[in-house]
Amino acid sequence: MPHLVILYTPNLDRPAAEGGTDMTALCRALADVMLAQRDEAGAVVFPPGGIRVLAYPAAHYAIADGGAAGRAAGGSGEYAFVYLNLRMARGRSAAVHAACGRALEACVRQHFEPLFARGGVGVTLQIDEGHEVFDAKMSTLHPLFAKKG
Repeated sequence: MPHLVILYTPNLDRPAAEGGTDMTALCRALADVMLAQRDEAGAVVFPPGGIRVLAYPAAHYAIADGGAAGRAAGGSGEYAFVYLNLRMARGRSAAVHAACGRALEACVRQHFEPLFARGGVGVTLQIDEGHEVFDAKMSTLHPLFAKKG
């Protein structure tokens, strides 16, 4: 952990010229933001081997009024939505939560700015920290980053 899961409407899986966006680029940019986070003492907030950013298009969706308001306002009436949820283990301070949230928000805002300018898109970013009732991890990734070279 941490895992950042992105759910989005598949109409975003088009070239930018057709109203879409590069979700792979967004995933990489968000992972880089997570890698750059430091706590109050300057320590890495998220272990590099634990960072996961995964994006999934929704197979089925309905948004708001189906596009009526968008068409009435002179647009295409096509809406898009992106939900980002960062889940992390407990133990980080409220200041770290806020700093991470602001950094991720800035990255998301920059990435989606062209779509915001066009209208008809909603984005939600949430960070959850919780008590796991069961937590199993199996990974050979962490040792890759623990090696001193």
